[in-house]
Amino acid sequence: MKTFLLFAATALAEIIGCYLPWLWLRGGKSVWLLLPAAISLALFAWLLTLHGTAAGRVYAAYGGVYIGMAILWLWAVDGVRPTGWDMAGALVALTGMAIIMFQPR
Repeated sequence: MKTFLLFAATALAEIIGCYLPWLWLRGGKSVWLLLPAAISLALFAWLLTLHGTAAGRVYAAYGGVYIGMAILWLWAVDGVRPTGWDMAGALVALTGMAIIMFQPR
């Protein structure tokens, strides 16, 4: 559970760090959003270093959690209800993350 929560925090930091520039570029919001975006992306990079396994394995597994968090963002922030296909894809990605991170060592 600790691993998943750390991945979730990492994904949230990355999504926020990418969403704020999107708001500036596509939504006509203030350029000042780039400052918290940069901080959020720095937090994202730091959080990735807290995982206790090889970087390549962390990056591979993280992708699955990122997909799940992005689907939640779609629903919570963008206001778009995920389809069954969205949910199935996120479940497959999260299953892949679990296989990679929780393999016997």
